[in-house]
Amino acid sequence: MAKRARKQNGDDTGYEELMQQLEASVARLESGGLTLNDAIAAYEEGTALATRCQALLQAAEQRIRELREAAEPEG
Repeated sequence: MAKRARKQNGDDTGYEELMQQLEASVARLESGGLTLNDAIAAYEEGTALATRCQALLQAAEQRIRELREAAEPEG
């Protein structure tokens, strides 16, 4: 299932790894001491990672819906 979601997004990075990267990006922002340019770059990175995580979650939810529908008896 995870591989299917990754392939649909054209990326081999899993959800858990993306979340770790997102958490690291947020930690850099929260730590302070970044230049304005570095803070903007960290913010951009974080929003891109959050978007990718959301896409993986949506793909997983779609797959679960498909599996449920396939398992339902017809009639």
